Amino acid sequence: MALEDVYRRNLHHRTHRAGWLRAAVLGANDGLVSTASLMIGVSAAKAGGVDAQAFLITAGAAGIAAGAMSMAVGEYVSVRSQNDIEESDRVLEMQHLAIDPDSELIELQHIYIERGLTPELAMQVAKAMHDRDPLEAHLRDELGQFPHTKARPVQAAMASAAAFTAGGLIPFVGAFAPTPGKAAATIVAFTIIGLTLTGILSAKTAGSKILAPTLRVIVGGCIGMAITAGIGQALHLSGI
Repeated sequence: MALEDVYRRNLHHRTHRAGWLRAAVLGANDGLVSTASLMIGVSAAKAGGVDAQAFLITAGAAGIAAGAMSMAVGEYVSVRSQNDIEESDRVLEMQHLAIDPDSELIELQHIYIERGLTPELAMQVAKAMHDRDPLEAHLRDELGQFPHTKARPVQAAMASAAAFTAGGLIPFVGAFAPTPGKAAATIVAFTIIGLTLTGILSAKTAGSKILAPTLRVIVGGCIGMAITAGIGQALHLSGI
């Protein structure tokens, strides 16, 4: 097989998608569960009627907007913090190489020995790496930093916010049930369908089996909705 074919085959790897994919999957799942839980809790705490339905729709829209912004800011801050840590490690490693390059060379040799190379071959490889780019070698082989897996804050924030909004709109549609008293049941039904689709999509995108991840997503979402409905019902019965 030609090297170009190998490179094309490597495009099927999913590691380079890890940053935005995690944010998108988390955002979609949170959008579904949090919006549905909020609306079901409100529905359980309010009496039926047109005003209750309007309040339910308002609560759902506000929940989607607030959740999307919260997810976006949270992802941005989280990824930036991770990038700051990696940059700090980069500076520290540059200092180590400047102060004691010989010890850093031996450290790199031992890393390669632990990976199965003989001491002699490990030293040859370590020297070759140091001759080429010692900082890159230590960032990659010592600290596990790879350019293609580095998360991008803006990309992660946008993916998370968009996914949250898309996920939140699914249970939100249930608030428009023809019979106001059936809104909660419609929200639950729409949410379960959305959770199923999210589980299947995330499993396929990650290249894993479909059944187990999808069931985890559905069961977790249903537990969240049940707990919130119970709290809403308790508040309604208590007259709060």
